[in-house]
Amino acid sequence: MKLTNSIKSIAIGSFDGIHLAHKKLISQVEAVVVIEKNIATLTHGHKRVEYIKKPTFFYYLNIIKSLSAKEFIDKLKKDFPKLEKIVVGYDFYFGFKKKGDTALLKELFEGEVIIVDEIKYNNISIHSCIIREFISNGNISMANRLLNHNYKISGKVIKGQRLGKKELFPTINLKVEDYTLPKEGVYLSKTLIDDVWFNSISFLGHRVTTDGSYAIETHIIDRDIDFIKDKIEIEFIDFIRDNKKFSTLKELKKQIKKDIDLAKLNL
Repeated sequence: MKLTNSIKSIAIGSFDGIHLAHKKLISQVEAVVVIEKNIATLTHGHKRVEYIKKPTFFYYLNIIKSLSAKEFIDKLKKDFPKLEKIVVGYDFYFGFKKKGDTALLKELFEGEVIIVDEIKYNNISIHSCIIREFISNGNISMANRLLNHNYKISGKVIKGQRLGKKELFPTINLKVEDYTLPKEGVYLSKTLIDDVWFNSISFLGHRVTTDGSYAIETHIIDRDIDFIKDKIEIEFIDFIRDNKKFSTLKELKKQIKKDIDLAKLNL
């Protein structure tokens, strides 16, 4: 880790979501150490770097989980030989079976240790689990406020029912894994295709009007996209409406047209 030789301050955590509280830690240091547990459901793997925008180093939990608290600190001092300051959150634990807490961190590390207290927004604790709840409940606007950026998912493009282009509106269908998904419904969104963001509306849920299968699909507004990469991203901006069953495809198409018109007014 030659790049670490000059680093004097680091923030440590799992940083799932890179929300406002995480950014409070990150703003005080030169670099970030991510404890990668491979269970992140808001911001996966190296996608965190997009929001951290500082040198970022990954410690994989399956490799370091057997280290004692002291051995973990010794590893940090070896990897960052000029380390003078560590910044962590109030609920930070480390070492084998999480036996190390913030008090032990201060005891084991000779340099400066800064503990960032709980941060709230409108009396709501800013924590990844709280943000997941807002997303799961469809409250995307609140989740985005706590994240301080729009929530995004990425997925692999798959074949859909082929009804959209013929009888409704063309959509891109996705297979998405390991992300926290918003509740069923239609969302104001933007879709990233080939490094270009397009205005869109996105649907997640069971196709109750047609075959009943679960789908994640996005419609690009006023653009016909011929070539689509293997993977795309959807950025959720706000909730439009709940999933609803329509008696005919004609009624469904009429509602989708209303959704698109509403999106045009707000994008």
